[in-house]
Amino acid sequence: MEKLDDALTVVGYKVINLGYPSREHAIETLAAMAIEPALAACNDATEISFVTHSLGGILVRQYLTHKEIANLKYVVMLGPPNQGSEVVDKLRDIAGFHFLNGDAGMQLGTDQLSVPVRLGPANFDVGIIAGNQSINWILSTLIPGNDDGKVSIARTKLEGMNDHIVLPTTHPFMMQNAAAISQVIYYLANGSFNQKTD
Repeated sequence: MEKLDDALTVVGYKVINLGYPSREHAIETLAAMAIEPALAACNDATEISFVTHSLGGILVRQYLTHKEIANLKYVVMLGPPNQGSEVVDKLRDIAGFHFLNGDAGMQLGTDQLSVPVRLGPANFDVGIIAGNQSINWILSTLIPGNDDGKVSIARTKLEGMNDHIVLPTTHPFMMQNAAAISQVIYYLANGSFNQKTD
């Protein structure tokens, strides 16, 4: 997230960019582990926005189902598996999948036991960026429709979202993509994406 961090800092945002042990805990535990230290670092902020990639968007949703952030302004999600991913459905029983993806990764399927599916609609202002390019054609064959190599465009969407945009970028490099970074900055300034096409 460093390139995105730098770009947001340049335009005047105070950025808190904290990592979390994504493979060591379930989503319910990770949400508090990731978000509460970040909020503590923003204790003097009048407005707080989140910019997330992939699982990070699910952690914000999980957190906001149980706690309110009074000064929350925007959430921008990059490549979130908001309706889960078929990759998890099809690979979860293969040896090594749990080791590589942890408990949280196992919770990202598309069935009714999936955490993202169970979290329900957004009750906050969220804009979602989806990618339509893949560098992992093997995983893409497991995903119906256009995808970013991990999540289909359709499954990034979330009931109650404010805006959604599709960019020519891949899942693992989305947060470093110049167009995605530009759209994040635009959303944080305007509450919508720049949907104009040249």
